[in-house]
Amino acid sequence: MPSHNSPGLPPTGKLWRTDELTDLGYGSRSIKSLLDSGSLVRLRYGCYIRASVWEAQSPRVRSLQLIYSHAHGTRTTSTGHFAYSHTSAARLHSLYLWNVDDLIHLLQRVNPSSERHGRDVKCHTRPFSDDEIVTLNGLRVTSLERTSADCAMLLTYRQSLIVMDHALRRGADRSLLQAMADSLDGRRGVRTFRRALENADARAESPGETLTRALILRLGIKPPTPQFEVTSPIGRHRLDFAWKKEKVALEFDGKVKYFDYKRTDEVLLEERQRENALTEEGWKFLRIVWKDLFNEARFKHRVLHALAGR
Repeated sequence: MPSHNSPGLPPTGKLWRTDELTDLGYGSRSIKSLLDSGSLVRLRYGCYIRASVWEAQSPRVRSLQLIYSHAHGTRTTSTGHFAYSHTSAARLHSLYLWNVDDLIHLLQRVNPSSERHGRDVKCHTRPFSDDEIVTLNGLRVTSLERTSADCAMLLTYRQSLIVMDHALRRGADRSLLQAMADSLDGRRGVRTFRRALENADARAESPGETLTRALILRLGIKPPTPQFEVTSPIGRHRLDFAWKKEKVALEFDGKVKYFDYKRTDEVLLEERQRENALTEEGWKFLRIVWKDLFNEARFKHRVLHALAGR
């Protein structure tokens, strides 16, 4: 049994409910001591994680961990009739999200009355059918289409478009989404849902590409072709965006900041070789990063300048 003066964490495991720690011999003073020492992190009421595990996780994995901690904490008390929905479901489906909080969203038949939910939980009751619920890693989750629709009715247009692009890329049924949109007259957020669905493009490979396309559309610039394939003497290449007639390519370079990988020296070398080969073929390259998407006047000037051949 751990000492009250200097308790140590259990040798195995990484996620515990309060009752699980109590069963292992940890009283409230021991748990507080572990929290104070930084060995243990409280993820939510009654649920804790080993600090070394939490500190090693990326922001994306931490957001998922919060959902799994909710599931772990409610496993013995839940009625089993809720499903994770909205942005929580999007995370469980591994859909791209941008600037979204870690609130846990649950979909239920009726509003809970006696069941306890923490301040980090938001319950929703919009009707759903059994075929709108799937199981992912043992958790009940709204389907890809229902998740996309719910997110689009909750989030801003640009956030919604990112989810919608990625859902379609992952195989969401556009006709089913359209039927959902057509059936929701008067519902809050349906206009954003319909607009995002109308403008969604499954060719987008990252949130940055989605936001770039949306910005080009909003600025009234001639739309480029996404994921354009072109040939050079060293092979075939794919450009994020291309204006074929003007031979202008626009490449989004913001992936490293928002994803859990770093481009290797080999990849960077291949990019330079590709760009040099296409430049010799008459292509002009515009490279943008995240901050460029929020300086619209300069972005428009750069693109129009390049399209004009200057």
